[in-house]
Amino acid sequence: MKSDLFCNRPTPARIPIEGAEVELMPNFLSSVRADEVLRALIESTPWRAEDVVVWGKQYQQPRLTAWYGDAGCTYAYSGNAMQPLPWTTLLRELRSMVEDACSACFNSVLLNYYRHQRDSMGMHSDDESELGPRPTIASLSLGEERALKFAPRRGQQLPLVSLPLPSGSLLLMKGETQRNWKHGIPKSSRHMEPRVNLTFRHIRFR
Repeated sequence: MKSDLFCNRPTPARIPIEGAEVELMPNFLSSVRADEVLRALIESTPWRAEDVVVWGKQYQQPRLTAWYGDAGCTYAYSGNAMQPLPWTTLLRELRSMVEDACSACFNSVLLNYYRHQRDSMGMHSDDESELGPRPTIASLSLGEERALKFAPRRGQQLPLVSLPLPSGSLLLMKGETQRNWKHGIPKSSRHMEPRVNLTFRHIRFR
């Protein structure tokens, strides 16, 4: 039986982005539960500071990460090949709730820990081959509200999109989103409290 982490069944709102399928459930978790889960993940997760290779140069990621999933769900990106940690009870429960809300199946989750306003994520597309050509990715946000920026790929003349992600919200990206758009979390000039983001994915085994 599922706990009351889950609010009343959320209604997703379609975000109007040309060439993308993006939906947002602002109140997927209640504010109280979102805070509880945030604290639990910050305290119990074995966070890592990963190095990534961008345009042939090595940098340390400006955030902390952790990768969980089924056995064999290796995830390779920017010069890294991450081996999954086994699912915890809390992450299994969250995965079940996310799958139910999204009508999708996920076998892995990437956790990103933004400690303050200087932590960020560069513009990118989740288009690695192991995710498939039209991946479905569900992104759960906890803690400080940050804006997810969308920018078109391939020189398309489309406006940039800035989408605030409040604590407890669930974002769903699917269809041609990764093929047509990049996304990222920029640094900020104002003080920001910690944020943890969980992106649930399905890794295809080779």
